[in-house]
Amino acid sequence: MAASVSKQNQSRLTRQAQPRAVGASRRRLAPERAMNKPLTVIFTAIILDAVGIGLIFPILPSLLAEVTHTENVAPFIGIMTALYAIMQFIFAPVLGSLSDRLGRRPVLLISLAGAAINYLFLAFAPNLWLLLLGRAIAGLTSANISVAMAYITDITPEAKRARRFGLFNAMFGIGFIIGPVLGGALGDYWLRLPFIAAAALNTCNLLLAFFVLPESRTPSYEKIDLAALNPLRPLRWVWSMKSLLPIVFIFFVFSASGEAYGTSWALWGSDTFGWNGLWVGLSLGAYGLCQTLAQAFLPGPAVKLLGERAAILTGIASVCVALTIMAFANQAWMVFAIMPIFALGGIGVPALQSLATRQVDESQQGQFQGVLASAVSLASIAAPLGFSSFYFVVRAQWPGAIWLSVVAVYAIGAVLVLGLQLKQPASLAEAG
Repeated sequence: MAASVSKQNQSRLTRQAQPRAVGASRRRLAPERAMNKPLTVIFTAIILDAVGIGLIFPILPSLLAEVTHTENVAPFIGIMTALYAIMQFIFAPVLGSLSDRLGRRPVLLISLAGAAINYLFLAFAPNLWLLLLGRAIAGLTSANISVAMAYITDITPEAKRARRFGLFNAMFGIGFIIGPVLGGALGDYWLRLPFIAAAALNTCNLLLAFFVLPESRTPSYEKIDLAALNPLRPLRWVWSMKSLLPIVFIFFVFSASGEAYGTSWALWGSDTFGWNGLWVGLSLGAYGLCQTLAQAFLPGPAVKLLGERAAILTGIASVCVALTIMAFANQAWMVFAIMPIFALGGIGVPALQSLATRQVDESQQGQFQGVLASAVSLASIAAPLGFSSFYFVVRAQWPGAIWLSVVAVYAIGAVLVLGLQLKQPASLAEAG
């Protein structure tokens, strides 16, 4: 009898436990499904953003030549890029901190609206001053990348961040496949048309985020201290945390290296191979295709196989090999042939981003991403002016020398990575 009652009780308890177990399973699956929708929106927004940026790269030199009435527009490209970066430096950390207080979504919407306004200025500006005003507005509101990174950090477990940051960069690569090719073709038809298309894409981006994207964190709605709006305050915060300085400086060096492409690629292609806008767009599109494939499939396995530090160094080595070949290239096909090597450089970027997010706790991610955006902005102030000035000097004798200067900057980054003291992932720390 006791055994029978025991079995009945066990059966009843089992039946009662099953719905709870199923409910728990559903609750575990629900957040995963909930995360897929925001990720899809963020990744789509990044694609549209990259298409908008890529549209203007092939024809920006021609636009500047039209409004400045001069052939040597390298200094003006440097000035426009630096102005954007100055405004970004002032406001990106502030917007990053505000995203921690007010939420990611409103800050992202503001930045997307600013980008759309900027492209309208580029589309219709009759002179250099209005072009500069448009770039200033875009720089003031340019928090979309750093806020999107913080958004992904909010909804992604630490173990999955390297892969999702790799996908993030892959989405940007997809946009860069489409954008430059389309921009080059449209620009050869009418010089202003790519900027109108970029404005339309950013408007679509804004509407997508407004109607579909949910908030990723609960806003605190704390009273905003006016002192927090000081753009130098986040930098003082990171300066007080000495362990963060090396990785911030690494971001600075990497970002400085990347500025050479936007400043010099179109000019170099035209001077070296006689490329028109379409061929500049095709070369950038090929670069974007290889980057997308590499960053979609390689970062996760590369980090598991090599570790974060070795993945970053492998990326640096690959880029330096490709840049050295580009410096001496005398046939256009050589540029397209080295794109797979070039793309391997992308495996280190997600590893660096994942490593960076591990340096602070979750409540400070927005602020830290804002600081990293400031480092990128500082690099974007100095590097375009430096690279454009260097290109002005070497343009007549050897345009390809610009790429060797980029190799030298990457070499500094490699030394910094070798000396970096890494904080262990939480799983390894607990195991130890």
